[in-house]
Amino acid sequence: MPISRLLLSQLQHSLLPGKIIVLYGPRQVGKTTLARQLEESVAKNTRFISADELIYREALGSQNRQRLEEVLGDAELLIIDEAQRVHDIGLNLKILIDNHPECTILAIGSASFDLANKISEPLTGRKLTYNLFPVSYSENCQAFGKLEARHQLERWLVWGGYPAIVTTPQPELREKLLGELIGSYLYRDILEMDSIRRPDKIVDLLRLLAFQIGQEVSLAELAASLAVNRTTIERYLDLLEKVFVIYRVGGFSRNLRKEVTKNSRYYFYDNGVRNSLINNFNSLALRNDVGQLWENYLMIERRKANAYHSRTANSYFWRTYDQKEIDLIEEREGQLFGYEFKWHGQIRKATQRDFTNTYPHSELTTIRLDNFEEFLT
Repeated sequence: MPISRLLLSQLQHSLLPGKIIVLYGPRQVGKTTLARQLEESVAKNTRFISADELIYREALGSQNRQRLEEVLGDAELLIIDEAQRVHDIGLNLKILIDNHPECTILAIGSASFDLANKISEPLTGRKLTYNLFPVSYSENCQAFGKLEARHQLERWLVWGGYPAIVTTPQPELREKLLGELIGSYLYRDILEMDSIRRPDKIVDLLRLLAFQIGQEVSLAELAASLAVNRTTIERYLDLLEKVFVIYRVGGFSRNLRKEVTKNSRYYFYDNGVRNSLINNFNSLALRNDVGQLWENYLMIERRKANAYHSRTANSYFWRTYDQKEIDLIEEREGQLFGYEFKWHGQIRKATQRDFTNTYPHSELTTIRLDNFEEFLT
């Protein structure tokens, strides 16, 4: 079943002459498929190449204008897959676009930290950047219909949203595919590109984080548990963020005497990846971590919704020293919006009172099964 991606329309409107579009995202999230759909949808002379092929990788890394123009040919839109494999990709794309300002280039990369380091500085003012995430709830609604997407909510909570997982009906095959997926982007992107000597520590770190969804994470405790130093933990966490495995949410505070901001919380970009790491694909009725699954799902789905609808928001959690907390604080357009995620029940009245008294012009909402769709779509 083909899945229509919300990012397609944004990419279509971004194909401006003289611009380089950079598309990031984890492996197997559908970037190449999306680029092919874009290629078919635009009335431009388009060329699609992959930097996996040595002939293109060498030409694109040559800094030779003639060889670069041979790659471009007569294309108005040049699409480069696996662009992070090209040496000095940013500088070479600058040479190409400066000499052909009538053209547009789409550069696709999986390992964002590698491509970003090579592309950002040379292309200042010339590029637009987009992230493609695993399939969102809104995209599932488009693919399956709203009623069916809601009916299968448990499936999204347990198995996540990678395209191959969403389109595979057999649970046994989904489990195998997720295992292969984790090995692919963890080991290929991180281990090969940053010379990690102890890959087992990366996996152990992720498993520890998987059990701490919704809790502040102590780097000192992680370091002690894994028998490595704190600097190594910080480096691993940074790499895992850059390859779209996890992301960090910091604490919000304007009153340091009452509010906790020291530690961060970490969430997984995909529930299925999280569950594969702890080897638990049980139904919700047999689990004791439904609250964590719900919180992680809503956090990443909100992140997708904000990105795909071009909403700029700073995201935090809020907690006081007397244990009152709110899962997500969004700061946007000069206003605070608080969201507490509850599979069942309501936000504590004491928490609501303290937050609204401290930030009187804010809004606070409990996100539950009866209102989550509006929050995500």
